[in-house]
Amino acid sequence: MPTIIEPFRIKSVEPIMMTTREEREGYLREANFNTFLLRARNVLIDLLTDSGTGAMSSEQWAGIMRGDESYAGADSFYRFHERLHGITGFDHILPTHQGRASERILFELMGGEGMVVPNNTHFDTTLANVEHSGARAVNLPIAEGKDPKNRHPFKGNMDVAALEALIAEVGAEKIPLVMLTVTNNSGGGQPVSLENIRAVRAVCDRHKLPLFLDACRFAENAWFIKTREEGQGERPVAEIVREMFDLCDGATISAKKDGIVNMGGVLMMRDATLFQNATNLLILTEGYVTYGGLSGRDLEAMAQGFKEVLREDYLRYRIRSTAYLGERLLDMGVQIIEPPGGHAIYVDAGAFCPHIPAEQFPGQAVVAGLYREGGIRACEIGSVMFGQHAKPAMELVRLAIPRRVYTQSHIDYVLEVFAELHAKRDTLRGMRIVEEPPALRHFTAKFEEI
Repeated sequence: MPTIIEPFRIKSVEPIMMTTREEREGYLREANFNTFLLRARNVLIDLLTDSGTGAMSSEQWAGIMRGDESYAGADSFYRFHERLHGITGFDHILPTHQGRASERILFELMGGEGMVVPNNTHFDTTLANVEHSGARAVNLPIAEGKDPKNRHPFKGNMDVAALEALIAEVGAEKIPLVMLTVTNNSGGGQPVSLENIRAVRAVCDRHKLPLFLDACRFAENAWFIKTREEGQGERPVAEIVREMFDLCDGATISAKKDGIVNMGGVLMMRDATLFQNATNLLILTEGYVTYGGLSGRDLEAMAQGFKEVLREDYLRYRIRSTAYLGERLLDMGVQIIEPPGGHAIYVDAGAFCPHIPAEQFPGQAVVAGLYREGGIRACEIGSVMFGQHAKPAMELVRLAIPRRVYTQSHIDYVLEVFAELHAKRDTLRGMRIVEEPPALRHFTAKFEEI
């Protein structure tokens, strides 16, 4: 059938607060034009992030009731460990309260002054944790990944020649690990091919460097491999996932994405000494090794979520529903990062607002316009998020779609709001920052319109 339906039915609902344009204008000004600072109750459609915003299943809620809250050795931990081991093959698995906690532990142990950490594209918290350790984060996306209109099927790939050049420039001894983000969030939610993972693995082997995955969206990446990469179409997604993890030496995972939970993370590694050091740091800063800053019910929800995310009917629906939003935006003349990614659609804010220069944050202008016009909350990924470090390659607005939350009519409403805003895009005004923190400024910075 041509229609892709949601492979679930709705069992519980929560109300959405309707607001007027005048009310939203007031809320936007109270938040200093930063949608992170809005109260969620005043948001109609929340596309700020797909992290921790998904709807859990009846089986996950049942697991929550089963949660073993013992401080040490809880059955919930062992169910969680068994599920992750079965999916990834890793033996050394630590729970953390979310992905950035895994990153903090990893880079506290493997980063440091003078070190250089290459990635296809670091996301915001990864970049911040690398640099907090004193290391330098380097992005090595392929050239096609910087061109919004390029339809390369794996625009999330790392530039392997650039990786070799970086190693030759700084020396392998200065690179504690190589990281691949799958899917490539800052690069438009674009996937990384299995061929590219293998090629990066081969470089790492030649230079005796460990390879880690930022595997927040590993299942979505595997679906793209299955549907886009030659020779992979007949393989089960679970088998592709296992090969992805077999090719790496460790991984950080925010379970708030492909774990489909509201809170939780994972840190995995093969090296026993590194694992022991990570365990010691986890106990010091997060909690005991069998709960890692989480409750037993969180571990149960993760164990079930990691099972459900590998259902191919779910992944087919998930990726197709995201593509629907992207394709309709292209039809109305809104340039996005093509082809549509997995968890989000990335609007080219520079093309949407050519009259607003990068230093006046066109992405933030679009974000403010979407909320003012229709109560939609989105996220800027451009000079606000990354401009404290270097000029980003693109000025983007991310429309991140929570898992199993919104229906077709919600997405059609988003398209209607975009059509209204697109028709009056010349009226959008640039922004200036009037207050910002020293790092991760997009979360709390305050703006005013120019």
